[in-house]
Amino acid sequence: MRIPRSRYPIALSACAVALSLLSVTPATAGPEGAAPAPGAAFGFTPGSDGLGDPYYPKDGNGGYDVQHYDVAIDYNPSSRALTGKTTITAQATQSLSAFDLDYAGPAVKSVSVNGQKAQFKKSGEHELVITPSVGVVMGTPLVVIVDYSGTMSDTSGNGWTLSPSGGAFAAGEPHSATTWYPLNDTPLDKATFTLHATVPTGWDVASNGVRTSDTPGGSNKHTVTWEEKTPIIGYLTTVAIDKFTRLEQKRSNGTSLESFFAPGAAGQKQSLEKNLPKVLDFEEQLYGPYPLDSGGGIYVDTNLQFSLETQTRPIYAPWTDLNTLVHENAHQWWGDAMSVQQWKDVCLNECFASFTADIMYPERVQGANPDQIYRRALATADQRGIWATPLYDPGVGKEFTTVYTRGPLFLHALRRSIGDNVFFPAVKEFVQSHRNGNASIPEFRKFIQSKTTNDLTGFFDAWLNGRKRPADQYLYPGPLHPSAPTAAPEQRDAQPDWPFGQGDRK
Repeated sequence: MRIPRSRYPIALSACAVALSLLSVTPATAGPEGAAPAPGAAFGFTPGSDGLGDPYYPKDGNGGYDVQHYDVAIDYNPSSRALTGKTTITAQATQSLSAFDLDYAGPAVKSVSVNGQKAQFKKSGEHELVITPSVGVVMGTPLVVIVDYSGTMSDTSGNGWTLSPSGGAFAAGEPHSATTWYPLNDTPLDKATFTLHATVPTGWDVASNGVRTSDTPGGSNKHTVTWEEKTPIIGYLTTVAIDKFTRLEQKRSNGTSLESFFAPGAAGQKQSLEKNLPKVLDFEEQLYGPYPLDSGGGIYVDTNLQFSLETQTRPIYAPWTDLNTLVHENAHQWWGDAMSVQQWKDVCLNECFASFTADIMYPERVQGANPDQIYRRALATADQRGIWATPLYDPGVGKEFTTVYTRGPLFLHALRRSIGDNVFFPAVKEFVQSHRNGNASIPEFRKFIQSKTTNDLTGFFDAWLNGRKRPADQYLYPGPLHPSAPTAAPEQRDAQPDWPFGQGDRK
């Protein structure tokens, strides 16, 4: 996120079905709000209704592992009516008498589990509790189909969001997807993703991955299908519906880059997006091969207060600039292909994206002096209050604060402390070794320490856990007081006091 300045379906085993039929008593399916079937029997138990993230303990659910989402929606921009059918292909990781999905969208009409009707009810803010008529045996396939429909509400950047043209898009972090389809909403359960979106003729659809078909239908409609074959997590999925202008490009290696511009975001934004091939080439030099099979961007004309790294195709707010373009695409490595273990590890996402855009791109592409950038920021850091909130475990509601300001300072200081010949190979190896998986700050600390004989304990404690300015010995290029000059006199007037983009929000 940039905050601006100011496995496919698995065949159902016949023996598994027979075994499960012997193990649990059928329950009568009922409408939404009906009580679930009686409690566990024969060792079948409900999956947990959360995975215990310290900031969002009810996010995600226990008892199953999702391989694939197939989301089909029919959306009418004029009435905002949406009809959806989501098919979730998973595997049970325990013998389930019941389980939850995360969902806060339009009313659920029916649910089936492995081809049989199931009971369901809403609970809390986003729990859809499902009780199958037949228990699901651990290790066997779990295929869930949820049908739903209703009028979509505007969440203003916390999920389904309306556009000035009457179109809509989905964006938000750490939550978004629950407003338009049911899922296991946790960074810990990545899955492949297919979207079929039916919209009126004249309206276009953008999403993640590769656009595989655009099929005309009856009643002046057409259905656009997108496939994301690289595993993805909920808030990184998106759908955008508008009367887009398209820009199609290719990288030198043939990777397709397809970008979309809402009616009020054409013109200069297309010129900005033409930088994307060279931005990805630059980031690939830093972090290894681009980890996805396509790229691009979705430029909205809504008054959105952030831009977001939706996988393969970031959502860009109207204030987006080159710094934001670099930041969001750095996330395709740091945050998308490799995701956080828990939300207290968010520095792995935002510190690296900000470091890439605020220090590395100016240095490697624009010829700036990275130490001068660092010194200018450090000179006014005390007045900006960036030290009170730590980078690791900043606290719920504070995830997207100092990671944008203190974060790039931390990484540049680390770089200068251990040297470029250690730092750059190490961070590339780390992010590539966690591709399509998850990582944590403690893992990162341990990994970097293994690459150097320098004892980094005090350095990491000060920069990642400390709540005050790090001691002078941990500041590179050394102690600097707010009154000290940060650049040659002829340069200072042309350079801002605070050189960083300050995240994803203006």
